[in-house]
Amino acid sequence: MKHNFVTIDNLSREKIMEILEMAATFEAHPNWKILDGKIVATLFFEPSTRTRLSFETAAQRLGARVIGFTDPKVTSSTKGETLNDTIRMVANYADIIVMRHYLEGAARYAAEVSPVPVINAGDGANQHPSQTMLDLYAIYKTQGRLDNLDIFLVGDLKYGRTVHSLIMAMRHFNPTFHFIAPGELAMPDEYKEYCRRNGIRYTEYDGLDADVISGADILYMTRVQRERFTDLMEYERVKDVYILRRNMLGKARENMRILHPLPRVGEIAMDVDASSHAYYFEQARGGLFTREALICDSLGITLDEIKADTTILP
Repeated sequence: MKHNFVTIDNLSREKIMEILEMAATFEAHPNWKILDGKIVATLFFEPSTRTRLSFETAAQRLGARVIGFTDPKVTSSTKGETLNDTIRMVANYADIIVMRHYLEGAARYAAEVSPVPVINAGDGANQHPSQTMLDLYAIYKTQGRLDNLDIFLVGDLKYGRTVHSLIMAMRHFNPTFHFIAPGELAMPDEYKEYCRRNGIRYTEYDGLDADVISGADILYMTRVQRERFTDLMEYERVKDVYILRRNMLGKARENMRILHPLPRVGEIAMDVDASSHAYYFEQARGGLFTREALICDSLGITLDEIKADTTILP
């Protein structure tokens, strides 16, 4: 059955694991014709590199064609066209819409008015559920499980939509979260309340050092997002508050892996890249396979149908 993918919050544990199994299937065999004849529309009202390119590559590797835009200035929104009208118009041409928008709640609104499925590719500082699925895929691949992990979230926890979505997704897996952020960028109260309501343990720190890192299974670094600040002086004050360097990893658990939704600016020093703990580039690669899975799932294609499909290409 076709459906929207707007938030991670309504996915069951079973559905999450099914999508991860789909992603593993696509990693083993990336190229198919299962979406031959389908059209995927990618509407990016906000800049993107990895998310847009991985969604477009995913669609093409599945046999679909892609239409869309990367700059809203070239669309009729500059003439005053509403989001409602844009979505209804694009739905005439496409079988599914992938949308990133700068306004919180825009994806949910688009899903309400669209006659075709909508995938949320990020809506302002709200959520980024497709990023969360690739984060879960990276965690599962590196840890061998999702249950009972210590996950450290570092940096911009106020505006960081990826960490908000990750908290929601992990509610099924008994995590312990560790929030590390300056006061200006602390985890919003609504997500702390979400943790309490769902029985998720969390602690808060204001510093990042080798002793803190020693307790982590996953160290999830985030960029302080300049585009979310209205006061640039405030941004300058907090942008470099946490910088992960290789000499801080001496006490890290052997299984610990460093994730980052990318792009990074200066929060992970270049010398960390050569560490066995660094996994952020592999994490991003997994985005292709998880987004192949999400497109199929939103179009109502099941894991069993994928396994039975005979259109795998070399």
